[in-house]
Amino acid sequence: MDWAAHTHEARPWHQRTPRGPRQDRRLREIEVALPPYVRELDLPLDRALGAMASACAGDLSHLDLVHGRTLRALNHLQLRTEAVDSSKIEDVDASLADYGRALLGVGANASAVSMASATAALTRMIGDADTSRAIRPEAMLRAHHDLFRRVPSEAHRAGRFRTTQNWVGGSDWSPLGALHVPPPPETLRGYLDDLFAYAGRDDVPPVVQAAIVHAQFESIHPFVDGNGRIGRALIHAVLRRRRATRHLTVPIASALVAHRERYFAALVDYRAGTARTIVAMLASAVRIATAESWVTATRLHEIRAAWGSAVGGSRPGTALHRTLDLLTEEPIVNAALVAGRIRLPEPEAAAAIDTLTAAGVLRRAPRSRRAPVWLAGAVLDEVADLSTRIQESSRQLREA
Repeated sequence: MDWAAHTHEARPWHQRTPRGPRQDRRLREIEVALPPYVRELDLPLDRALGAMASACAGDLSHLDLVHGRTLRALNHLQLRTEAVDSSKIEDVDASLADYGRALLGVGANASAVSMASATAALTRMIGDADTSRAIRPEAMLRAHHDLFRRVPSEAHRAGRFRTTQNWVGGSDWSPLGALHVPPPPETLRGYLDDLFAYAGRDDVPPVVQAAIVHAQFESIHPFVDGNGRIGRALIHAVLRRRRATRHLTVPIASALVAHRERYFAALVDYRAGTARTIVAMLASAVRIATAESWVTATRLHEIRAAWGSAVGGSRPGTALHRTLDLLTEEPIVNAALVAGRIRLPEPEAAAAIDTLTAAGVLRRAPRSRRAPVWLAGAVLDEVADLSTRIQESSRQLREA
């Protein structure tokens, strides 16, 4: 053990709705997990773990220094990759084309809408940490609202901390057989105040702090649903607050989804009093995601150059040139998005799209007759490939 373990306490249980199997309805007592208060705790770092945490933070800062200001497209693609793979950890998946339609708000399936909402939540958490230089409860609540405001069954709870007991795993009807029963709702304020205090410290290595904040948040489980995606957004918010990165959002979730069961096991280790597992896993994820993001930065430059050749060149400042620049950031567009982002009349935006479609830069998305959408296939392929490379590198490292 290198961290204070959760303690457990018996609490009375009364099922609100008498439904489900008989054993659930007969349950009268549960055992809740009570995390330690962490605001003043320090994780003892052995030399290897300390070096690992320091090196990956340095790699991340170097990537940000080189590409953060000059390649805005890289952050846009990283954000989307992170949101997509964070959603996949929760078994929420959709095609990139459907995800793009959901981002445009032109109709998509529920999974795609959920993934688009996760992108908004992630963006909000990072943006608030960047401007306020703090991890704030109000930003967390707004991010949770972003995540669930478009889900009819959950909209009434969007942006609200839970007021009832929840649990992870086990039965749908009661905490019977649950993998984890978080602390009772009346304890949430104290635990969250403590969490935000720890997140505000500046004397903890950033990657270590991000890992502890994430694991502690998952133990508290302050929302009825969405804890995983908000908790992983917290990782990036901490890294941004600590200025480990100022512009970029490397897709850490892509490494975690490659070892989904190991990731969940690391959170179990944390609750048992071993924080080293989740810190080491996060440090490895940061290192791999950073390395593969260098590759993506190079490929984005190559894609943009190839597009210029495909259209026979374009003059800076023209509608065509600006549309090509936009596509490296927004590879799924419609005429309204292009017109709004580069300040063109919509007919001119449509003309630029037609030219780029004829040149093979764009292709019309399937099932988009009523609300036409176009895809920049080369960039979308790189989004998918970035995720795949991170996952493969993570698996190879584990096997080695």
